[in-house]
Amino acid sequence: MANSVIEVSCAIIESAGRVLVAQRGAGMAHPLKWEFPGGKWEAGESAEGALIREITEELGLNITIVEALEPSFHTYDQQKAIRLWPFRCNLLGGQLQLLEHAQANWFEWHELAGLDWAAADIPIVKQYIRQRHEGF
Repeated sequence: MANSVIEVSCAIIESAGRVLVAQRGAGMAHPLKWEFPGGKWEAGESAEGALIREITEELGLNITIVEALEPSFHTYDQQKAIRLWPFRCNLLGGQLQLLEHAQANWFEWHELAGLDWAAADIPIVKQYIRQRHEGF
């Protein structure tokens, strides 16, 4: 079991029938893997508060949370495990900027399965695709 669990929120940002997905930078852990953007919670922060802060800081976007999805737990090695808390979100505005990611693109939900995802995101991608297929 991992020594500690890192709590991370991620955003499934929807706009005009597409989903925003970001590719991790070459210098980041799990380089060039695709992920739903987000980040770690700061002390005293809620999952939702952390998500809104991270998306504003990292991508320059304003979002609103629509609903929470089932969290995913993933152990990368004996020292690192994360619990990833996904939220479906709507894009409110802002100008997309990439401060940490190599790129970010909008995809149709049925295109998501073809991307090379970070391991912790895979259960969330499957959950999202299943929900979309079922029409939520």
